Amino acid sequence: MNKLGFDNDKYLAMQSEHIRERISEFGGKLYLEFGGKLFDDYHASRVLPGFQPDSKIRLLQELKDDTEIVIVINAADIEANKTRGDLGITYNDDVLRLIDTFRELGLYVGSVVITRYNGQSGANAFHKHLTQLGVKCYLHYSIAGYPSDIKHIVSDEGLGQNDYIETTKSLVVITAPGPGSGKMATCLSQLYHDNKKGIKAGYAKFETFPIWNLPLKHPVNLAYEAATADLNDVNMIDPFHLEAYGETAVNYNRDVEIYPVLAAIFQKIQGSCPYKSPTDMGVNMAGNCIIDDEVCREASRLEIIRRYFTAKANAFRGKSDEDQVTKLELLMNQAGIDTDYCPAVSAALNKEKSTGAPAGAIVLPTGDVITGKTSSTLGAASALLLNSLKVLGGIDDSLDLISADILEPICGLKTQYLKHRNPRLHTDEVLIALTISAQTDPIAKLATEQLSKLKGSDAHFSVIISEEDEKILRRLGINVSFEPKYEHKRLYQK
Repeated sequence: MNKLGFDNDKYLAMQSEHIRERISEFGGKLYLEFGGKLFDDYHASRVLPGFQPDSKIRLLQELKDDTEIVIVINAADIEANKTRGDLGITYNDDVLRLIDTFRELGLYVGSVVITRYNGQSGANAFHKHLTQLGVKCYLHYSIAGYPSDIKHIVSDEGLGQNDYIETTKSLVVITAPGPGSGKMATCLSQLYHDNKKGIKAGYAKFETFPIWNLPLKHPVNLAYEAATADLNDVNMIDPFHLEAYGETAVNYNRDVEIYPVLAAIFQKIQGSCPYKSPTDMGVNMAGNCIIDDEVCREASRLEIIRRYFTAKANAFRGKSDEDQVTKLELLMNQAGIDTDYCPAVSAALNKEKSTGAPAGAIVLPTGDVITGKTSSTLGAASALLLNSLKVLGGIDDSLDLISADILEPICGLKTQYLKHRNPRLHTDEVLIALTISAQTDPIAKLATEQLSKLKGSDAHFSVIISEEDEKILRRLGINVSFEPKYEHKRLYQK
């Protein structure tokens, strides 16, 4: 079974209490910049087994009576129709999705802020749309010399030109559909206006990674570097924290580099900087809630390997460059591992070698390593899925979970009528066929009852699998990776 390395209940209790303390330190008003994913934080749940993907939302729900959410979007991203890679929707649509989701969870969304506004037509249209929907929308403008020209920034012509966001709660959470949206600048703008109005307020930052009170080269922190290889984030010892307190704390390069500027801006706005280091700005308590360090180390090493294979596949498909692959190779070296650290990798490659066709392997939460091969009716992912369910259900391997009488007509439908070149069934099609079979076959029913036990498994494939197969496996809670090659050598892959 999956081992726990993280106490999620302790985390929620400690984190909410720490945020309340920070609010009181600033006289009852705090702008909290939320970094990373608010929803479905699967990276954190993978490297900190026991961390729930919805922990940040549950945290806000515990504080909801005092919390107001402000969503920030960059006008340039609106104009460019920037899209979220994980959801396939524009940032505009994601703002609307976020508002709906927050409201459904009982959280109050006060407004939306369009940042870096310069009169862009797309931003004007989105502003009008939000207003028609009854959502308050504010405009923040591009500031010449930001963030280095402090004299100009902290002036009526700088931050002073921005709309003041009317808020009613003591905790104002600033979030966004993606990076580069202007969350920090929005917080600074509010502090400037509040100070002029005589309102006491403060700023803090909430990011789970890197975990400041773990060692610099701890696998959990290395896994964060792996996750942000495309951003060139680098973990480092916070020199300001070391100088101020004589204690080592881990932060990342962008926060360390911008800290002197932020400190000067805070001093210009409020007369002094409330923080002695960028680490001081954070409110993250995750490091205090690790209950089994070795479990988290192992999970993080596997995450680094998965990120490596993702980078290799993306480079192969022309979606990224080899620099990311090189960085991830260095991170694997620092973690003292290679790709064979995950048993599924060598098992999948050996299965392909022995069968002469694409194959897959999976490490189940039980520790069993199962393989699946390509056949005339099933792809490697589908075969692997069915084989795994057999093992989890204690079902004899010689038994067919789905009879040929059901499989073959579906394969015929795909080629004869739907004009598919490949007759083999994808995982979604197999699951539908298995569910139908389960209505009359007790063995198939037993197999379907094992689906929830797949969560936390690690699967690897000898070729790049279809997007649909990858999506279904991930929805089942399976961590997926694959070799950077296609089954067929066609130029156009679908």
